Amino acid sequence: MAAEQLIGLDLSIASEEVIRLLLDDPPDSGIFEEIFRANRHRPEVLKVLHQHKATPGEIRKEVSLSLNLPVVAETDLVEAVEEEEAEEAILQKPEKLLQRVQRLTIGEKIQLALRGGKEIRNILIRDPNKEVVLKVLENPKLTESEVEAIARNPSAPEEALRYISKKRDWIRRYSVILSLVSNPKTPPGVSMPFIARLRTQDLVILEKSKNIPEAVRNAIKRYLRLRKK
Repeated sequence: MAAEQLIGLDLSIASEEVIRLLLDDPPDSGIFEEIFRANRHRPEVLKVLHQHKATPGEIRKEVSLSLNLPVVAETDLVEAVEEEEAEEAILQKPEKLLQRVQRLTIGEKIQLALRGGKEIRNILIRDPNKEVVLKVLENPKLTESEVEAIARNPSAPEEALRYISKKRDWIRRYSVILSLVSNPKTPPGVSMPFIARLRTQDLVILEKSKNIPEAVRNAIKRYLRLRKK
């Protein structure tokens, strides 16, 4: 678990906006304590943590002590946050997560890709920068259904498809290898080794598909002939 928590992102040097995004779309409940422990030397980050409505009460108390602030009752805090949000809503429409993520630098996106929650991962997996997409694939919270969606996506960079094809845990899942072979972007050298693992009914459909490379279709055709013998 500790290896997962520390992977790829040093929270002690992450920008305030990356911290805010992690709090708004947390990968897990432990992120609040991680941010607090890593940022005792950064009062500006501690203030963000103290004011965030999702920060657990125990963490907020510790932050209050670190900042020499009075420990407020949970009900008072909720009322204060709701009042502040209502005022902000009147003054300005809250920015969408997508807009905030798009404004980040490539370095910040890479940091966020390694630790972001599902909504953030869903945004970054479509980023035009392939390095950002590859870092999303290293996120320890990535689910099998997300991997399948990436393997099926014809807009996914070739490097991402190669990366998926080399992960044993992922290619044990039938839907992932079917998605890889069905994806027109998957290099033939990557998809062909999976042909023998596909069901006949799926191979028959793929044999007729004009979306996959001709070399893959021909390999499927030859394999189907062998199965009939």
